Amino acid sequence: MRLAILDDYQHAALAMADWDSLRPEVSPQTFQDAFANEAAAAERLRDFEIVVAMRERTPFPRSLLECLPNLKLLVTTGMRNAAIDIKTANERGIVVSGTGSLPYPTAELTWGLILALARNVAREDAAMRTGAWQTTVGVGLHGKVLGILGLGKLGAQVAAVGKAFQMEALAWSQNLSEERAKSLGVRRVDKENLFRRADFVTIHLQLSQRTRGLVGAKEFDAMKSTAYLVNTSRGPIVEERALVAALENHRIAGAALDVYDQEPLPTDHILRRLGNVVLTPHLGYVTAENYREFFSQALEDVHAFLAGNPIRVLAAP
Repeated sequence: MRLAILDDYQHAALAMADWDSLRPEVSPQTFQDAFANEAAAAERLRDFEIVVAMRERTPFPRSLLECLPNLKLLVTTGMRNAAIDIKTANERGIVVSGTGSLPYPTAELTWGLILALARNVAREDAAMRTGAWQTTVGVGLHGKVLGILGLGKLGAQVAAVGKAFQMEALAWSQNLSEERAKSLGVRRVDKENLFRRADFVTIHLQLSQRTRGLVGAKEFDAMKSTAYLVNTSRGPIVEERALVAALENHRIAGAALDVYDQEPLPTDHILRRLGNVVLTPHLGYVTAENYREFFSQALEDVHAFLAGNPIRVLAAP
């Protein structure tokens, strides 16, 4: 049997688990580049019986699954993947399994991005490399207002760190209760008030029909001109055109983005040319510890499937 490990951008997958334990029955092959389109994915994956997908980097809609006649097992890192049509996979007899994931890496990156914005880390690093010295004046976090969209596991971790910086934490989401907010020492407010008051707005929501385009021109107009936006969740939660306009017109002070409408971000994308934005290439979950969690459990999923007893099987929503 042939096994494909997809989107191994950093050439890291084979070192994170004992894939040789599958030989000689299964031959693993890694793909480092993103597929140009669905047709390219179908062509290159046509002969594989097992595919290990990294999060949502490669979508598996019905149209692609129907072009993969040999596929028997599709493993996704994490226990949720909106880019896989699990219903179609089940109809075609394809088992879809998931893995565990660590709960803290994205929250840690969020604070790296907030600090990078507040203290102009990227700008000053670039300036230092040209021979300059102290070209900007940053802002402190002490006493600032932290606005959190989504107070689940990640949002709660972000709030805890904000309190350590002695920031005032506000939160909003469609389902956030007063009790949940109070239990975390966070003030629950309405959406308009959060955007109006926050010095830093950080997004920790799942992408869904309710959250797609949740942050747009109206929200940017409500923000302070000195405020910043941080998005480590999913790109489409923020209306990209409205964000670019707010940054170009300096309607807000800046943004830090780890996620985008299209990933990898096109090389000629306007966001790459704006000076008031910090960009990272979807690093939220990308740590050695998390990769070991992902790939070791993906390997377990493959062994269990080959033994006729699939584990961590995902059901269609």
